[in-house]
Amino acid sequence: MPRSSHITVLSIAIALALVASTTSAFVVPGAALSARRTVSVFETATTEPAAAEATDNDDIPTNLPSDIGMDYIPLATMLATGQFEEADQFTRDALIKLAGSKDAGRDFVYFTEVKRIPSTDLATIERLWLKFSKGKFGYSVQKKKWSLSKGDFEVFCQKIGWTTTDGEIERKKKWFGASEFTYDIKAPEGHLPLTSALRGTSLVRELLTHPVWENDDWKKEP
Repeated sequence: MPRSSHITVLSIAIALALVASTTSAFVVPGAALSARRTVSVFETATTEPAAAEATDNDDIPTNLPSDIGMDYIPLATMLATGQFEEADQFTRDALIKLAGSKDAGRDFVYFTEVKRIPSTDLATIERLWLKFSKGKFGYSVQKKKWSLSKGDFEVFCQKIGWTTTDGEIERKKKWFGASEFTYDIKAPEGHLPLTSALRGTSLVRELLTHPVWENDDWKKEP
């Protein structure tokens, strides 16, 4: 074969190799991307049932009784999603309304007004706090700590994490301004709700001796 023919064949072979290489360069990334998408879909498919199961376990109740027609779905939703600070504020606002303080033009509850709070509503609030904190937060939990403290407000505050230390000095945590309280499930038992911390010992005592706690009827789901 003439030398020119050898050169021609070699050129054709090189050209074909380049085409194959170029084609492969475009195909491989596409194939890899498809593989990543497949894995992503698979991962979603395998993790979604777990998320759904978690939702099933923490179903937000819809039958939430109130003697004054208050809607407790927002509170249930906040607690179910771990928004404890927002839930604490909702609880505070609810008690102000339930005790009649709001109608009196005040944004706090006098201890003498606590017994006006309907047992039905306080029971609903309590069941929600207990349910979504796995029994860690709520007035009934605080009531047990109060009993263990023998009604000593200082000891009570220590037991539920309402105190802190500045050097060697122990003091109450600050709520106004930048709150020093813990709005997290890792907080000590009975740490939340903070509502009763705002007006001192008398309000704590009245909340924890409310008639609703005289028996266990409040525990019954409606």
